[in-house]
Amino acid sequence: MDAPVTPTRSSASGRSSVIDSLRGCTLSGVRVHKEELRRKITFPEYLRLAMREAIRAKDVGAAAVAQYFEAAHAEGAEQVEPAEWPMVVFINSKSGGRHGPELKARLQELMGEEQVFDLSAVKPHEFVQYGLSCLEKFASLGDNCAKETREKLRIVVAGGDGTVGWVLGCLGELNKQSRLPVPPTGIIPLGTGNDLSRSFGWGGSFPFNWRSAIKRTLEKVACGPTAHLDR
Repeated sequence: MDAPVTPTRSSASGRSSVIDSLRGCTLSGVRVHKEELRRKITFPEYLRLAMREAIRAKDVGAAAVAQYFEAAHAEGAEQVEPAEWPMVVFINSKSGGRHGPELKARLQELMGEEQVFDLSAVKPHEFVQYGLSCLEKFASLGDNCAKETREKLRIVVAGGDGTVGWVLGCLGELNKQSRLPVPPTGIIPLGTGNDLSRSFGWGGSFPFNWRSAIKRTLEKVACGPTAHLDR
């Protein structure tokens, strides 16, 4: 029997350096830094709080929503820069076993926590009816930050095929209401089948190294191309 081959120092170190270079990198080879990602995807505070209040009150015209607009513009909201990659996440925290609550907490670390909606508390049609309407109302009042946020917004769904279909169905109502554009949607597979996620290249299962993979997924949602579905 031949003796086992012992890796040379150069081959072992070379493999290690390749692995190290891949850790924390995007598909383009650029490391995704947590704070930079947070800065790029987090809405200005007054928009986050106004959207949350509109959804909570189920009333875009609520006095508290108007107060956020008035206070922000009294302090010079015209100079506020919108997020480069604005996005919101819908998560079915009951999916994925123990990963659901952990993933929710991780997502809240990576963006404003008001941008992460647990589907047990906020339904996607409520977000469409009140959250998006809040941005649209502010935009109609001359708020360019809200206007650009609405136009550039992307959606992430963390769940299985049923959850993804639910969110897509609610977003599809925007077409009927001529409230365009319809935000593109990316997927974090958190179900058992994940057929839709697999078909569109988001993966067929929740990644083992999920804490770092989530950052790459969010960047992919921000920068990736869109594909249209017939429904």
